[in-house]
Amino acid sequence: MKDNAALVLFSGGQDSTACLAWALDRFERVETVGFDYGQRHRVELECRQTVRDAIAATFPTWATKLGEDHLLPLDVLKGISDTALTGEGEIAFQENGLPNTFVPGRNLLFFTFAAAIAYRRGMKHLVGGMCETDYSGYPDCRDDTLKALQVALTLGMDTRLVIHTPLMWIDKAETWRLTERLGGAPLVEITRDLTHSCYLGDRTKVHDWGHGCGSCPACALRAEGWRRYRAG
Repeated sequence: MKDNAALVLFSGGQDSTACLAWALDRFERVETVGFDYGQRHRVELECRQTVRDAIAATFPTWATKLGEDHLLPLDVLKGISDTALTGEGEIAFQENGLPNTFVPGRNLLFFTFAAAIAYRRGMKHLVGGMCETDYSGYPDCRDDTLKALQVALTLGMDTRLVIHTPLMWIDKAETWRLTERLGGAPLVEITRDLTHSCYLGDRTKVHDWGHGCGSCPACALRAEGWRRYRAG
């Protein structure tokens, strides 16, 4: 397995864009993988190539490292789940305390399929934008979950795989700051203008922090992070 190559779980959103920049800053070869799982905010998939192209055009050194993109159909997730992220229901909290945007098993499947690609392409490192700070409480975003998954994937593939989560212990304001440290104002602008976070898939409304409905949990987190980032 190549120790200098990474595969980034890349949705076209703010967090995965920060992770892509983080990987490009550290590894010699970086590829991306996205998943079409019938998500309500499928517009994020349309943002992926736009963001990749903008990063390559703006950062020539990174462009030489940025490799192939993989887009996998995982619409089976929509078929076996009943969530506000894969349907048209109103976003709300459930009796178990989790929001109904939680898609059970989503990140577990994402990393499993990513590991299969990484294995085939000889890549040791997997990078994801999960965090356990200002997040929605999804159990498959937790550090313990992903550490356990790393062990399982390494055993199951019989090769050393490393899961990196550079955003795990930072909040959205710090994610904006990390973006600025990695790529300066140009990367902040790419993230603000071209990435997508809104759960409702709304890109008709423009705010100082980017596009979105402005009221869903994803928009609220992004907006508050931007406010605190700009406040210093």
